[in-house]
Amino acid sequence: MKHPHRVVLLAGPSGSGKSYIAQQTGLPVLCLDDFYKDGDDPTLPIRNGQVDWESPESWDARTAVETIAQLAREGRADVPVYAIGADRRVATRPFDVAGSPLFVAEGIFAAEIVEECRRRGLLAGAYALRRPRGATFVRRLARDLSEQRKAPRVLVRRGVALLRAEPAVLRRQTGLGAEAARAREVLRRVAGLLAGHPHS
Repeated sequence: MKHPHRVVLLAGPSGSGKSYIAQQTGLPVLCLDDFYKDGDDPTLPIRNGQVDWESPESWDARTAVETIAQLAREGRADVPVYAIGADRRVATRPFDVAGSPLFVAEGIFAAEIVEECRRRGLLAGAYALRRPRGATFVRRLARDLSEQRKAPRVLVRRGVALLRAEPAVLRRQTGLGAEAARAREVLRRVAGLLAGHPHS
């Protein structure tokens, strides 16, 4: 089935600049972090007595794919609004692709749904954003502190753990079908995809 709209999935390590690069494309942007499970969901993965928010099992892939499918078919959908500090969805909001043939869905778990989106004919492209690890660490910590996502000591400890895990994160994302690319490469590829749509 050919859909009037298709998705560009943008993955990458936490703090790598996915949201910024997604906005730079000029396309409508769906934030996949809003599809995290609520903090009291019994299916959440537990590690060392704490919820493992870095695990894909902490994320609602099925609802994310269904929302993308609705956007591909209809161009609009109600999407969740997730409060990371509260560990839950606090509202919904309307999302409209504004007639664009492409839209971006970005988030750390975007690569988890590459194959399903491809199978359903929803996928235009999938990329894993690659940046120097030190720059990602600084960007992530500054963002999380400014947004007061968690206590500072928790954020620093998490940041160091993510710094060490980053190569494995990228390996997993590319293994799931996302193409590793730097920021300029992502923007160039998205521009090429748009150029292939005569009505864009």
